[in-house]
Amino acid sequence: MYHLIEFAVAFPADLEVSSKQPLERTVLQAGTRRRAQVRPHVVETDEGPVEVADLFFEDGTATPSVPFAFFAFVE
Repeated sequence: MYHLIEFAVAFPADLEVSSKQPLERTVLQAGTRRRAQVRPHVVETDEGPVEVADLFFEDGTATPSVPFAFFAFVE
């Protein structure tokens, strides 16, 4: 299921266009809205556990481990 999300902060993201190509570095700007599938998980950091999500966009690109603090659900 795709959800409309809006990014709260600008941050550099590694976009996967294809598993056979290297990741593309891009900046996702604050205020940008995109439709994405959200697959949550938790990663351990030096500061403790952080809730993140792998985002799979409608255009077929994906970016891994985006902190939930960086985006919000619009719907």
